[in-house]
Amino acid sequence: MYNSSVDALFTGAQLEFTAAAIAARVRSGALSPVDAVEGALSRISERDPELDAFVVVRGEQARAEARALAGRPGLSALPLAGVPIAIKDNIPIVGHPLRNGSAATAVEPSTEDHPVLDRLRRAGAVPVGLTRLPELCVWPSTDSHDSIVKNPWNHERTAGGSSGGAGASVAAGMVPVAHGSDCLGSIRIPAAACGLVGIKPGSGLVPRELGANSWFGMAENGPLTTTVEDAALVLSVMADRPELAELAEPGRLRIAVAAGSSMPMTPVDRHWRDGAERTAQVLGGAGHTVTAAKVPYSLNPIPLLSRWTAGTAAYAEGLDRSLLQPRTRTHVAVGHAMRGLVRPRQVERMKAALRGFFADFDVVLTPTLARPPLDAHRWSERSWISNVLAAVRHAPFTPVWNLVGWPAATVPVGMHPESGTPLGVQIAAPPGGEARILALAAQLEALQPWPRVAVG
Repeated sequence: MYNSSVDALFTGAQLEFTAAAIAARVRSGALSPVDAVEGALSRISERDPELDAFVVVRGEQARAEARALAGRPGLSALPLAGVPIAIKDNIPIVGHPLRNGSAATAVEPSTEDHPVLDRLRRAGAVPVGLTRLPELCVWPSTDSHDSIVKNPWNHERTAGGSSGGAGASVAAGMVPVAHGSDCLGSIRIPAAACGLVGIKPGSGLVPRELGANSWFGMAENGPLTTTVEDAALVLSVMADRPELAELAEPGRLRIAVAAGSSMPMTPVDRHWRDGAERTAQVLGGAGHTVTAAKVPYSLNPIPLLSRWTAGTAAYAEGLDRSLLQPRTRTHVAVGHAMRGLVRPRQVERMKAALRGFFADFDVVLTPTLARPPLDAHRWSERSWISNVLAAVRHAPFTPVWNLVGWPAATVPVGMHPESGTPLGVQIAAPPGGEARILALAAQLEALQPWPRVAVG
């Protein structure tokens, strides 16, 4: 039976509503896995009808897994003991169809867990539900003909995409952490929109297995969390690298600040720009060397556009295209036409330019987004070009790090005074820079803390 005294853990005491705190309490015996999971299911039942973050709630399955976990040998040593987690519906989970936000995907249940999910389970996490995403993970807003995932801070705005359900589930306090995936910003966009920490690891750190070719190697799995400590903890499990959970001091870093527009016709909202510049001042005051700089972004859209569309076309092979949304059908058609334009040397040129840039810097700081979250409309019913332009104008800072496969994260830095939604900054670094990014993010969290959730 659910112990109602656990409510304090999930509502009033935000400091305890973290994966690290829940796991510590379960390991010590102060909290049972069953109560931890029941608390999450209670929050989902109460809050999700307003937000529509979940496509499946694993009530009975999660309860059964929590009971089994309670009797599992070695529970006191598991890093995510009893932690309820939301899983984006784009990786297989035993017993559930892998729908990927589309009516065209298979209805047969998966027979194996994705490697990342297997690692989370072995660490003691309990999947309590599958979160919504735009069709095939393609778009930066999460909606379909019968659902719009709303931003917990302002229901008139989207929670972002493609990990929109994941972002809403954590920002609303339904679960402490969520799994997401990121092809052109799909973790960082909803994390920034919802006031969360979200990290896209660099290539090779976390198993991918996202679609036919993981969008030509651009897609990665990662966590969305309310704290940097949780981001480091969950990433360490996903990567099977326990040392990543240990947050170190960042030392004195050379920080490039690039708050201006990354490409023509993508102006940056002044509040998002100011958030990055204020954060740079805070970091300068903490002893870092902070320098205004220009990232050598490519002005050629073909490398990203061809991979975005052709990667979607590869994923859609074998699907009944008549069941796809019109915007996605067009995206697939464009992808087939652009497949021949995907060339490795495009990435190598970008990597070479960025290596030259980072000869003088350890990390770069940018706004995560160029403007507030999109209006909570049915973008799935709008034209392909409307969706593409909205994506480019909304999130021009995130895609380059997917193209080159380097790590990048977002952390909250305040609230937008007009939209009432969070602001965020992106921290990116060369390969192997995950620990450095997390260390700097943890220092920012200590210097300018943020509200953990939008409710409770």
